[in-house]
Order: sequence, then structure tokens, then C-alpha cells
Amino acid sequence: MTRHGAKRGWYGKVLGAALGVTVLAAGASVWTAQAGAVGSPSPRATASATPGGDVTPVEVSIAHASDKGERGVNITIDDGPDPVWTPQVLDLLREYGVKATFCMVGTQAQAHPDLVKKVVADGHRLCDHTVSHDTTMDTKSQAYQSQQILDAERMITEASGGVRPVYYRAPGGAFTPYSRKLAASRGMRPLGWNVDTEDFELPGTDAIVATVERELPNGPTLLFHDAGGDRSQTVEALRRILPWLKNQGRTFGFPVR
Repeated sequence: MTRHGAKRGWYGKVLGAALGVTVLAAGASVWTAQAGAVGSPSPRATASATPGGDVTPVEVSIAHASDKGERGVNITIDDGPDPVWTPQVLDLLREYGVKATFCMVGTQAQAHPDLVKKVVADGHRLCDHTVSHDTTMDTKSQAYQSQQILDAERMITEASGGVRPVYYRAPGGAFTPYSRKLAASRGMRPLGWNVDTEDFELPGTDAIVATVERELPNGPTLLFHDAGGDRSQTVEALRRILPWLKNQGRTFGFPVR
């Protein structure tokens, strides 16, 4: 999988300043923390990990397939929610009758619980995308990975009003055997992608659309973003891609669990 994050440092700095987020490594941005030493999971993260009756472990392998079968397609939206772009994405999905999976960053969910609730109310699914979107977390300790996954699970669940994320997507695809096992034990299927639109690079609407048209044969799970910068190209691309997919006889679904 493509590793993302190289051009997102500015967003992390703005986010940290706005939310008062404690950066996990000295001198690092929220998105690209490069800490060498890490602490143990926070008490609330540990409490979140306590097995409960509503948590059923799921398959530990990374999911790519659609629950709609061979003609299914999964729209996945990463890094939000964002007060500017998430509502526009939700409007488009509603217009075309499409359900999607929103992979949310914990600090974003905590800052915008109203948007998390709107995502849930519209019938979309939630995905844990860690607390701070550290694309190097696969090089960090298990304690750090646990804190990132479990704290984000708690933040998203609290912001949604009690609806838990059912997938876990590692930032930039930085999965480890440990993180996949931990997420699966919490009922969150590790989630990959087949088509990386690279919309975070702002390649232009035409380029985003062309990438989807060219790479759709690679598999059904499409990766878009609704935060981390100007997402107007993504919104306009979705405006073209969603009806095109319908015309191709595709059925919109969710990743398998």
C-alpha cells in the first residue's frame, strides 16, 4: 500500500494548536509524529480495551472485498471529520444514495462530534484511523500502537453517542501483526484499499477521476479524503465518479467484516 503523510505536516500543526492536543513526540506534528520513545496506554485507553458483551472479535486479515460481491464497490473516506468538507461529502453521498465508510482520526472526531453523529445518522459506517495519524506507527512500540488505536476507538465512540467503529485503517497502511490483532479483538476489521486516488496530493479533479476509472479493476475499495487540506477536488471528483460507477453497474457496499 502507498504510504501517505509526507505533505500533511501543516495540517497537524494547525490541528494541534486548535485543539490543544499533546504531541506524542517532541517537535513532531500531529500527522507525522516521529517519536522514538513512547509511553504506555492511557488509563482510559486501557479501560476501553476491557472486553465487553458488545464486542465480538473479527477476522484479523486486511479486508479489501465488498459485502456486495464481485460488482460491489466500497467508498472509504479518510482523515475527517472536517467542518468544511465532510458535510459536502455527506450531501453528495445522500444525493446518489451511497453508503460509505468514514475512517476518522480521533482528535477530529473529538473536535466535531456533531459531524460524527451525522455520519452515523446517514447510515454510514465508522472506522478507527488512530488518534494522530502517525504513518510511522509500525516502527513504534506495542504500547504506542495500543494507545493510538484504543484512544481513537474511545474518542470516536464517545463522539458518535455510543456507536463503535467497526474497522481499523492504519495511517498510510502502517499495519503490524500486533495492531491488526488488537483491532480485530475489539471488533474492528483491519481495512485496506485497492484504489488510491491520491486526492490528498491535489492532482486535479480530472486526475482523480482518471485514477478511479483506470484502477477500478484492481479491486473494490476506493480511498478518498475529507480532511487534511483543501478537498474541493475530491468533492468534484465524487460528483462525477458516483454516477459513473452506477452506470457501470456497480453496487455500493461496505468492506467485508
